[in-house]
Formats: sequence, structure tokens, C-alpha cells
Amino acid sequence: MRQAIVMYKEEEAGVLTQYDDGSFCFRYSDLWMADNEKPAISPTMPKTQQEVYSKFLFPFFFNMLPEGANKEVACGLLRIDADDYFGLLLAVAKVDTIGAVTVLENKI
Repeated sequence: MRQAIVMYKEEEAGVLTQYDDGSFCFRYSDLWMADNEKPAISPTMPKTQQEVYSKFLFPFFFNMLPEGANKEVACGLLRIDADDYFGLLLAVAKVDTIGAVTVLENKI
């Protein structure tokens, strides 16, 4: 199992977990859910549910990944398997993302 802390404008919004079977769960933090002023991190991940499950990396997070030649270069330099989307997300989405969301590794 691997986990990442999902930050929104430098505040913890939730936790993204990849289970050993390759499935994923995103869970909004209790504080984020309790504050009606805090937005959803994405229109595709509304705050109507605290936990959301998927067999694949959620499209919102997948779209944060580099593509094509940029992906090849990143995977080569970082020594990450091109099919390890979660590992690549942890490596590239911790800084300099488009938008307000960053993803930080949670060493559990």
C-alpha cells in the first residue's frame, strides 16, 4: 500500500491511497469535509462523498502526469516504470503543478 497527501493551496485536503491490488481510494480529510467553504479538489471528485474508490488512478490525478516524450524523460531520469502512474504522480506532482493541487508522498 502507498499513500499520498493531497494538498489544495498548501492545505491538506485528503489522502490518496493505492492498495496492493492496484486499486485506489481518495478520502477527503474530516476537517476539509466539515468546512463548507473548502471546495472539492475537482468537479469529478465532489465533496458529496468522503471516500471514493476506483480500480484505476482517478482521471483527475492521471491528468496531472506528463505525457509522451516528457513522460519518457521523467521516467528515465527518475528511474520509474512507465506503468507506475502512482509512483510518477508522487515524483512530479509535489511541486509546480497546473492549478492548486499538489501531491506529497505519505511515508506510512
